[in-house]
Amino acid sequence: MDFTHFNEQGRARMVDVTEKTATVRTATAMAAVKMAPATVEAIRTGGVAKGDVLAVAQVAGIMAAKRTGEWIPMCHPVALTGVDIRFSIGKDRVDILATARCKGETGVEMEAMTAASAAALTIYDMCKALQKDMEITDVRLLEKTGGKSGTFRREDLTWQM
Repeated sequence: MDFTHFNEQGRARMVDVTEKTATVRTATAMAAVKMAPATVEAIRTGGVAKGDVLAVAQVAGIMAAKRTGEWIPMCHPVALTGVDIRFSIGKDRVDILATARCKGETGVEMEAMTAASAAALTIYDMCKALQKDMEITDVRLLEKTGGKSGTFRREDLTWQM
């Protein structure tokens, strides 16, 4: 495989996507926050002092996706056309599903994973007064479409919204 992230001197560079064709690209990623059932119940019933945990986490995920190129060094700034964050509340966890979409020359996998991660971190931040030992897990790309490499779907996909 030819790695295009290095220049002639072997140093990192941002890949030039000038000649790539703009296509519709999507990516869906997940993250999970594992917690005690009492913390889940506080989220579900609005019992968290900082406010509506999932509403704030949703906004945080969207905002983070829009700024991914500012803190992932070789990531291109992408003109996102859509970001959606969904939650599934279980007995002892909150699962987060983030989908990013654009029409551009490069994919949105990093934006989707950033959105899921930021939503998970926000859930932790809003609930840390209730429980400090929550765990953020399972951050991973589930699916991506578009571009030269086409569609990718995880073979081991066990969680669906």
